[in-house]
Formats: sequence, C-alpha cells, structure tokens
Amino acid sequence: MAGQAQFEELARQLSAVGAVKRDLGRILPADCSPGSAGVLTLLDRHGDLRMSALSELLSVDMSVTSRHAAHLAERGWIERSPDPTDKRSRILRLTPEGHAVLAELTRRSTDLLAERLSDWTDDEVGQLIGLMTRLRASFGDCRSTSHRPHRPPPVPGSEDPRGPSRDRTTRTPAQAT
Repeated sequence: MAGQAQFEELARQLSAVGAVKRDLGRILPADCSPGSAGVLTLLDRHGDLRMSALSELLSVDMSVTSRHAAHLAERGWIERSPDPTDKRSRILRLTPEGHAVLAELTRRSTDLLAERLSDWTDDEVGQLIGLMTRLRASFGDCRSTSHRPHRPPPVPGSEDPRGPSRDRTTRTPAQAT
C-alpha cells in the first residue's frame, strides 16, 4: 500500500487537474458552458432523461439542471417534452443540432488532448486511461452521499447567504461521465 507522502502528492496532482479542465473549458463555444456541455454529453450517453434523473447524474440541484436545460432548449440543442407517465415532469432529448454541437465539442477536446499529449506514447495514454478508470471505480458512483466525507461546520460569518444547498456547482463533461 502506498505511504502517506504518496497520497499527499496524489492529492496535489489531482487538485492540479483543474488546470487541464480549465483548458478544455476554454475551447467551448461562447454559448456553451461546461455545465451545458455536460448535459449534452449525458443525454448522448444515456438517451432521453427526465430532469430529475439528469439532475442526479450531474450531482447538482434541480434548479441548476433546469437552467442548463432552458439554455440548451433556447439554442435548439435539446427538446423538452412532457413525460407521458407524469405530466408535471419533462423528458429531455438531444436534437440533431445538439448531436452536431456535441460532435464539434468532442472534436475540439480530442484535438486539444492530441496536441498537448503529442509527446506521449500510445501505451502511456492507455495507462493514463486505465488508471483514471480504476481511480473512478475506487470511488464508486461519486454521486451518492455515502461516499462524501463529513464536512466540518462553516466558520462563523462565512455561511452562504442563499442558505444550505446540496450542491451549487456545475460539472464539466469530464466530471459528468
């Protein structure tokens, strides 16, 4: 088993992955946020989804999911239709335009990774994929509360004025997968 120093270095390296994700976010079109790209990715992977299921996959509050869905629907990249089993709920599906946008996002991401990793061998890229896949599997779903560490109480005076929330962040395509 790895030692404490190795786990500390791993934690530092994982924190630095944010720089990679920021670079990937910079190649997105101006009208497509990382959160919106995550929604497109999940709809492509899972097919038609109820808003509640998408919210769970994104690990964000339903209001965040609703904003992403409205943004994407305004651009014609997704359709929202009533759920035949529950008219209060909506089913989201990619449109042909949404599939085209996602194909372009995938091309841009692939091109950037190919450029930045051009000095890596195929074996090294394969090892990274395998190790990242294994790391994600070691953390399980990563979306259920049972895997989240206990958070210490907030420092007095630092509470969010909007009140408590399960999660107010959006996830990038990499996180959504």
